[in-house]
Amino acid sequence: MDISLQDLAAGIRAGQIVPYLGPGVLNGVVNKDSGEPIPADSDSLIIAMNGGKPMAPKLMYEFPRAAMNVELKRGRKAVHHFLATTYGEMQWTRAPLHDWLATFKPHYTIDINRDTQLQDSYAGIPHTLIRGIARIGGTDYRFSLHHYDGEQYQAIEQEQVDTSVPVLFKPMGSPLPDNTYIASDADYVDYISELMGGFAIPSFLKEYRKGKQYVFLGLRMNRDTERMVLSDMIYAAGEPTGWALIPEPNDKERRFCEKMKLNIIEADVADLLAAA
Repeated sequence: MDISLQDLAAGIRAGQIVPYLGPGVLNGVVNKDSGEPIPADSDSLIIAMNGGKPMAPKLMYEFPRAAMNVELKRGRKAVHHFLATTYGEMQWTRAPLHDWLATFKPHYTIDINRDTQLQDSYAGIPHTLIRGIARIGGTDYRFSLHHYDGEQYQAIEQEQVDTSVPVLFKPMGSPLPDNTYIASDADYVDYISELMGGFAIPSFLKEYRKGKQYVFLGLRMNRDTERMVLSDMIYAAGEPTGWALIPEPNDKERRFCEKMKLNIIEADVADLLAAA
């Protein structure tokens, strides 16, 4: 099913297509003080976590693996401290895509980044925030739910969700309203297991997402962990599942997208914004 970038942008704006945001949507975002790019993709996160230096080749394969190594050596708190400092304390410039989304505030957005730009786009607007949690006792579920009333977040139960307000789903966590992250291999093993079992998606969202179509922005389809999360996030999608903006896709990406019934558009986020 062919679709133009203009029609894709219109579908997102109309709420007919759900945006699924990957690290590439933060391209061009820099630290307001130092001018350094925000660490968002796997390699840049690993290097930033390691004090600006690459880690051993086997650890550079994927951020969760590198984070697991740091966790084993220095504890889980060391990884979370790095993410909390990076995304909760440092000041970043705005991403053009987030500025665009802020003009119409989609009803449902999935964002696998750990920064706050999506949440900042809804400042002053009531919304529901869903974030992934892992390796935590006292609950059968692997998500936290918060209602934002236009001024502050308040923890809520599934039965208290106001389904009329926008839903921001950040499965890998964020620093707002408190720091919670899915980062290391151990986090992902727990989270994905419960995602597959249905315990990482609130019940209201299981109903809402049926038949939805998605557009994947800033996400390469090479990494197994991201692909496993993606597969469960979009369960019960429409036909086709949606579209993936991938400049110069490789064979692995083409095979995965074909399997997932995703149509590849050989373009990038900047091309979509230009068309919008």
